[in-house]
Amino acid sequence: MALDPMLLEILACPQDKGPLLYFEDESSLYNPRLKCRYQVRDDIPVMLVEEAETVEDAEHERLLARAAELGIRPTFDPSGGTLG
Repeated sequence: MALDPMLLEILACPQDKGPLLYFEDESSLYNPRLKCRYQVRDDIPVMLVEEAETVEDAEHERLLARAAELGIRPTFDPSGGTLG
């Protein structure tokens, strides 16, 4: 089950308050600015800084390429508008 689109519109990284990339098939939310990934467990985003996973450069590049390939857009537009 995917996360609710309304929830995705307001989800932000707890560290920098910026938008995230949601990889439904990998059950994760990714912050490319900080190179950290948050897991989604049982359809609940685990947005705890201490549980975030820092990814290596190769994984960062893979995630960005997948986002571009699949058309994954940030959870919200940091300028104030929604992207969905």
